[in-house]
Amino acid sequence: MHKLENILSDFNSQISAVQNKQQLEEIRINFLGKKGFVTELFAELKNIPNEEKKAFGAKINELRDQVSQKLDIAKDHFENAELSAKLQSEKIDVTAPVRKNPQGKIHPINQVMQEIEEIFSTLGFEFAKGPEIEDDFHNFTALNMPANHPARQMQDTFYLQNSELLLRTHTSNTQIRKMVNSQPPLKVAALGRVFRRDSDQTHTPMFHQFEGFVVDENVNMGHLKWTLENFLEKFFEIKNVELRFRPSFFPFTEPSAEVDINYSVEQGRIKIGGSKNSVGDKFMEILGCGMIHPNVLENCGIDSKKYQGFAFGIGVERLAMLKYGITDLRMFFENDVRFLNHFGF
Repeated sequence: MHKLENILSDFNSQISAVQNKQQLEEIRINFLGKKGFVTELFAELKNIPNEEKKAFGAKINELRDQVSQKLDIAKDHFENAELSAKLQSEKIDVTAPVRKNPQGKIHPINQVMQEIEEIFSTLGFEFAKGPEIEDDFHNFTALNMPANHPARQMQDTFYLQNSELLLRTHTSNTQIRKMVNSQPPLKVAALGRVFRRDSDQTHTPMFHQFEGFVVDENVNMGHLKWTLENFLEKFFEIKNVELRFRPSFFPFTEPSAEVDINYSVEQGRIKIGGSKNSVGDKFMEILGCGMIHPNVLENCGIDSKKYQGFAFGIGVERLAMLKYGITDLRMFFENDVRFLNHFGF
C-alpha cells in the first residue's frame, strides 16, 4: 500500500510540471505502459496472500483510474490550447478586399452552361427556372404521361419517402409551369439539375439538362431544325453542321425525333463536323426533340388548334464531353484537382 502511495505522489509531481503533449506521453508510458509502474503492480499480485489479493487489486485499479483521468484532463488541456492557437493563426477576415489575382478555375459544366445561355439569349430565348423537387402533375401527368402510361418506365425516378413528391427527371417541369402561367407567344429555355437512378461511364444519378421550347402560331419542324443547327454551329464553332433527324417516340412530342450529329475520329479523338471524305465518318446521337403534343398544350390551358410548338432537350455533360474531349461522365463530379486544372477555364 505504501508503494501505491509513492507511485501516486510521484505521478502527481511529474504531471504538475508537464509542459507539452510529448512530455505527457512519456509520463503515460512510464506509469501505464507495458512496463509502467502501475502496470507492474498487477504482476506483484501473485506475491500477495490470497485473502489480501482482492483488496490490493481494487487499490491498483483505483490508482490506474486516477492516473488515467488526470492524463485525459491534461491531454484535453493541451489539445484545446493547440486548437485555440490554430484558430487564432488561421482566422480569415471576411471583410478584407478580394484578391487581385482570382484563384481557381471555372468548371467545364459551368462554362458550357454559360456558353449555352449566351447563344440562346442572342436567339431571343427567355431563361426560366423550375423546382428540383416536383409533384407528379408537373413532372409526368401534364406531359401526357398519366399514371398507367408505359412511358413512365423510361424514367428511373427518385421518390421522396412518405411523400407524393419526387426529384425531377427532366427540366420539362419548367416548360409546364411556364406554359400554365403564361400565354403565347413563348420562347423559353431552361438549364438545371435533373435526377435519375442510373450510374455508369455515361450516366450519373444527377446531371444537368438544357431544354428549349417555342409556342406560337404556325410553328413547324423547319423552325426547330434551324434553331438546332444554328445553336450547334455556334457552340462547336463550325460551319454547315450536318444533322440527321430519326423518327422516335416521346410522350410529350408528336412527331418526335432523335438528332444525330456528324463527326469523325482523328488521332483517337472525336471531332464534330468531320469531313465527308474523312475515314470513319459517322453520326452520333446528341439530343431529342419534336413538336409539342397537343395534349400537353391543352393540359397547360393553351388552345392547341390555334397554337403549335416545338421542344428539345440535351444533356449539358454530353455537350461538354464532345466539345472538350472528356471521356468519362463521372470525372465531372469527382472534384479531382488534376481534372479541374486541365479542363477548367
